[in-house]
Formats: sequence, structure tokens, C-alpha cells
Amino acid sequence: MTHAANPAPKTLDAFTARVQHEFAGMTPQFQVGARYLLDFPAEVPVASMRTIATQAGVQPATLVRLAQSLGYAGWGDLKNVFLASLRSASGQYAERASTVVRGRSRSATQSAAIQADNVRMLADVNAQNLPKAVRMLSRARTVHVAGFRASFAPAYTMQYLYRLFRPTVMLIRGDAGTLDMDLRGISKEDVTVIISFAPYSHESMQVAEAARRAQSQVLAICDSVVAPMALQADCVLQFSTDTPSFFPSSVAALSLIEILIEQLLAQAGPQAVNSIRQAEGHLQQDGAYLNPLRTTAEKVNDAY
Repeated sequence: MTHAANPAPKTLDAFTARVQHEFAGMTPQFQVGARYLLDFPAEVPVASMRTIATQAGVQPATLVRLAQSLGYAGWGDLKNVFLASLRSASGQYAERASTVVRGRSRSATQSAAIQADNVRMLADVNAQNLPKAVRMLSRARTVHVAGFRASFAPAYTMQYLYRLFRPTVMLIRGDAGTLDMDLRGISKEDVTVIISFAPYSHESMQVAEAARRAQSQVLAICDSVVAPMALQADCVLQFSTDTPSFFPSSVAALSLIEILIEQLLAQAGPQAVNSIRQAEGHLQQDGAYLNPLRTTAEKVNDAY
């Protein structure tokens, strides 16, 4: 069964956009299947439908019906979209797919390798949206950054690093029940950054909804393009939380924040370097550092 009014997406980007648009109205099983396809695109071309269904936690028939609901004749046509994307992707992406084919096991002793893979994936996954995120943030009057519970660390890191060369960066904390007061400061000229990964906090969605009411642009930095806040975002940057440990890893999230800040600094230019120099000068005068090590501003000046 195909949908003539909504022809099947022909590219992975079009498929992603279609799923994001229709995700909220999908059945719970379709949502589970669609999320897996978007979060693990390298596995779709090389694994059987039954294997993918097992890994996603749905029945194989669910994947067939999902494909048909999106306008494809069946699973094979949907799989071909991922296969075409794989053929045109970089060698690094193809190598990760080959690793899946070879069936390398993931034991607890491979923790460091898994974390490294999480970081290596950042470039491919965010190649298109990272420049867009930099433009959004650079043009904003004020940048509001939010991250709650386990996502607070990358949110705080972003606010701390960005404020070294831009004073109009605010951290939404919501301490002592004051979240509603923090959200009142968001305006149409601002960009609101929401950092989160599953399980997603209620506060993160409160921020997303408040930003939308204020007509602020939203940058979601999260673990899936169909995360609740990603579905309301103008731009999405994605990271993996894959880990053999008991808790989702935030290593890639922190790495992505550092990459984003580096790009923002390059965009800001020499004036940003001067701001960093002044900030570090104040810190040194206030006795914040134990030793007069080589300053960040000096390192940045050498790099740019």
C-alpha cells in the first residue's frame, strides 16, 4: 500500500524530515521502529529486516507496515534509501558499517574504543547542521542554554566556554523552583539551546515550549533526531550515548559542545580572542589559578 498524496522519500535526508514531521502522530510501535532506523542508519543496509526488528524491539511486520505508511511498496524500497546513502557516504561511515557486518563484539573492555567511536561519529552526523547552528547562535541577541540532570554538565560547559568571549550567554538553571522566571527572559531575537538525552526530563520540554511561545529559535543538542525537543527545533545536533556501562555516556556530548564552541570562536574572530584575554586577566588578578600557566587566549591566538 502506497500513499499517492505523500510519495515515498527518495533520500535519507528526505526520509528523516518526513519521520520528524509525522513522528508525533505515529503509533508507539512505529515510533520505536522509526527511531531505531534514524539512530542507527549504518545498520539498515547491512542487516536483515528480522535482525533490525529484533535490535529495535519490534516485530518484522512492524517495519513493513512502517515502510508502507511512508509511501514505500515494502521494506526493500525503504532499505534501498539507506543503501544509497551508505554508498555516497564517507569512507569512515562505510568502515563503521563494515564493522557491523564483521560482527565485532562489544565487551566491557572496549569502553575506550566505544567512547572514541562516539566522538568519531560526530563529524559525519553533524556535517550539514553544524554550520547552521553556528550561524544561528552568532546572529542571536542572547543565547539561553538549558540542560537538566545528567545533561547539566554539557550545558554548563557550553555556557562557561561561550561566555569567555560572549557575555550574552545565559544558563537556564531553574534552581529552587525558579524555572518559570528563567524562561521569561527568552525573546524572539534569541536562540534557546536545549541539551538532553533519553530519558528526557520534563524541564527540557518546558524550555522548548517556552521558547516556541516566545518565537525564539531552538537548537536541540540531543541523542536522536526524533527526541521530543528535536521535533520542535529549528536545528538539531546529534551525539551518541552508546556505552557498555550502566549509564548513558556524555563523552560525545561534551566533545560536540567543544567542537561547536571552537567553530563559534573562529566565526567571532580577533575580537573574541581579546575578550578571552580580558576574562583570563580578571581571573588571574582574582587569584583563580594556582599557577600562571600558558593562558587560553595565548593558545587561541596561536591557533587563529
